[in-house]
Amino acid sequence: MGITNAEGSSATNCKLNKPEIIITDKQLMLFSSNTDIKLTIKTLEAGHPVLITAFYSNGLSLLKALKVHLQKKYINKSFKEQREYRSKYNKLSQLILIEVINYKLVVKKAPFIGWLEKFYPETSDFLLPFVKIQGLNSAWQWYENGISIPVLRNKIYPFYGTYFPTRFDHLILFDNWLNRYDGPKKNAIDVGIGSGVLSFQMLKHGFQKVYGTDTNPNAIVGLTNTIKDTKLSRKITLDFGHLFANANQLTELIVFNPPWLPQSSNLNMLDEAIYYDKNLFTQFFKKAKQLLLPEGQLVLIFSNLAQITKVNKQHPIELELAEGGRFILEKCLKRNVKMASGKTKRDQHWRAEEAVELWVLKHL
Repeated sequence: MGITNAEGSSATNCKLNKPEIIITDKQLMLFSSNTDIKLTIKTLEAGHPVLITAFYSNGLSLLKALKVHLQKKYINKSFKEQREYRSKYNKLSQLILIEVINYKLVVKKAPFIGWLEKFYPETSDFLLPFVKIQGLNSAWQWYENGISIPVLRNKIYPFYGTYFPTRFDHLILFDNWLNRYDGPKKNAIDVGIGSGVLSFQMLKHGFQKVYGTDTNPNAIVGLTNTIKDTKLSRKITLDFGHLFANANQLTELIVFNPPWLPQSSNLNMLDEAIYYDKNLFTQFFKKAKQLLLPEGQLVLIFSNLAQITKVNKQHPIELELAEGGRFILEKCLKRNVKMASGKTKRDQHWRAEEAVELWVLKHL
């Protein structure tokens, strides 16, 4: 892929997270605009794959029909019910396949997706789930065209499979805090750097060096490619690993935007940006205690989402302050989240109560 390392980056040790290709000689059920929809969905529910033919739009039509079918079976009102619906939809949609030949989709009126040739140099002909193609296509457009973030001067170019913010209340909250920050700005640690937004914010506000870590190899590889041959490559050190990875230098600021919801099942790379396992916060606070300078500050960006949706009664940061014996609270800033778009079909009544939080902790 022509991956270039940033200073101190471990990108060469990363194995990219990418959709797994399918190569089979089994006869598949073919789906076009003339195919019986009910029969096709029964085939999917029986665990048999279906191949999209003729036009790219046929894949969109089948996914739409699958959603309608499942929405009749699942009430899909509460947060828990929405999770169950999405789990079933994800399982069945993975069985809807589309063919790639010579790195191009064989159906008509299909988009060009540059990732196909970059990710699969070993073979040019294969099958992929249609929803994976949708994800690759969207990610290619974001990567090529960039995304504007309100708190940054320049666009970001998120790599495939890397979490990037689509809501900005928490970023605005962090930017407002940085405006008032009067501590030293020699170095900081960004735990779970993702697409790099928090690090870019800190550099914008005068920090000299940021050490960014992530468990997602795509985040490390993507940011490495983004900042290579720029001044940022001298200011950002990237490291692939869990939480603090190989960090061993004391720092005046540690920033962490952790997942906001507790884990309910096995996670993939993108899920890890949304759901946390039960040991995450204990491990984080223990290591943060060791790496934070005596007068340093620990900043966590969080949300009350788990509490207002009844997913979890315990707030992990409040629990640490009450029982951890490591840190004390300096301040907690909150910002109400904007209501969901009227275009969304999900019932998101809880959004009226949702607030993002910025917790500033110091050594006990």
